[in-house]
Amino acid sequence: QAKYLAQIILVGAQVVGRAFMRALRQELAASRAAADARGRSERPQSATASRITGISLQEAQQILNVSSLNPEEIQKNYDHLFKVNDKAVGGSFYLQSKVVRAKERLDEELRIQAKEEKEKGRKGET
Repeated sequence: QAKYLAQIILVGAQVVGRAFMRALRQELAASRAAADARGRSERPQSATASRITGISLQEAQQILNVSSLNPEEIQKNYDHLFKVNDKAVGGSFYLQSKVVRAKERLDEELRIQAKEEKEKGRKGET
């Protein structure tokens, strides 16, 4: 009887293990597909900035609640959200750090756009 119980446990563990591995493979494939799609939808420099900062442009815009890359609006929303999420006033350090990362990502995108505009200006002169 113990032999049968051991076999049942072994077979059950194998089934669960296979299901877990299958789910893990599917998740990795979905993650790669999403990363590839995100990389194709952004310009190369922008995609690089997303990988470096760990936050996409769209996510940064959602966090700071901005629809366009307007530096004044970004700064205003950043100041407000940073202050509201200050640990000293009962806020969340985690959320405050997300706000900081979002601001850094948007600042990097503004820098990339300024550089592209400058390069376009040079090409237009020649």
